[in-house]
Amino acid sequence: MKIKKKDALRWFEFFSILPEDEEISSKHEEIVYSTFAQIEAVIDDRNEKLMSEIKKLKTLENRTFYVGNDEKFPKGCRSCLIGTGLSAVRKTNKCNLECKFCYNYGQLDDSSPIGEGIWEIGDTKFYEKDIDLLLSIHEKPTGIAYVYLEPFIEIEKYYSVIKRFSDEQIYQHMYTNGTLATEDNLKALGEAGLNEIRFNLGASDCSDDVIENIRLAKKYIKNVGIETPMTPEFFDAFFEKKQAILDTKLDFINCAELHLNENNIYNYFGDNMYISRLGYISPTWSRELTLKFMKIADDENWDLVVHDCSNYTKFARGLNLNSKSGMWFGASNYSCEFSRIPYDVFLAILRDENFCFLTEEELPEDYQIEELDY
Repeated sequence: MKIKKKDALRWFEFFSILPEDEEISSKHEEIVYSTFAQIEAVIDDRNEKLMSEIKKLKTLENRTFYVGNDEKFPKGCRSCLIGTGLSAVRKTNKCNLECKFCYNYGQLDDSSPIGEGIWEIGDTKFYEKDIDLLLSIHEKPTGIAYVYLEPFIEIEKYYSVIKRFSDEQIYQHMYTNGTLATEDNLKALGEAGLNEIRFNLGASDCSDDVIENIRLAKKYIKNVGIETPMTPEFFDAFFEKKQAILDTKLDFINCAELHLNENNIYNYFGDNMYISRLGYISPTWSRELTLKFMKIADDENWDLVVHDCSNYTKFARGLNLNSKSGMWFGASNYSCEFSRIPYDVFLAILRDENFCFLTEEELPEDYQIEELDY
């Protein structure tokens, strides 16, 4: 079924006003899925055209796309995509910033603490003294990542744990917005054995101070990069300060396709959205900007990697992780992050006169909105 855009709009206007507790029928679901497929087909077509314009586009075993120096492709991403996965290590439940693209937007003051003296590793609570037990039982992962929320708020607690995993030669990387970094704590992280650090440069709107901290990090930590959700604001701010950023000699830039959850989606209400494989919901501009960013990097031969961390990449990540953990054929943790689809956020793209479906067909009679008994 290749629903017409005008029919899809009428149906989605209806779905968007349904009471939250009202379930839709199987025929309604067919309408919804057909609409999403039509939208996604247009987005895929547009992105494929943009990718065709990138002369030296590369893949990592067909699991993601990038341009640039192969040796600088982030090892943390390799662990995710072709290794035994990436184990999340959590400690800090606070952040000093509030970004509208943050998955915890509006809930930063309500994020549950991990626990005094406790670390969360693989969704399990551990004391630091339990790490020896963990390592004696579980096979070592190819990599671990320090996430949730801003580790530099209490960075001194991290050094001994990083040292312990470093002694086991486990590759470790950390995410930070970079605003609380100093030469002293960056040096301490390097001495503890942190292999890679990723700065969310978009969180500070490409602050000069954070750019300087990226430069400082390169003195003490081998692999340094940027990982930021690709937004129009980040795209514009980056190119205003492009040379200063490249002069830090960073190794990679991960351009994450922004996917949205219940906390942050209405910060982008009114923007054109699509849903990828009935999983992540994203603004259509996010990956489009990434591909334009990559083309510039490729044309100008930047001495680093620019990585297209897209919804496709995250889909591949889930397949790899479940494959390595012995799950059944085809198992993946990639899924929609909404318990109920927010139909109203798709009205903008269905009302956009410049957005046209590639092919359209008449709906069968019993799928017409006038005929269906609802």
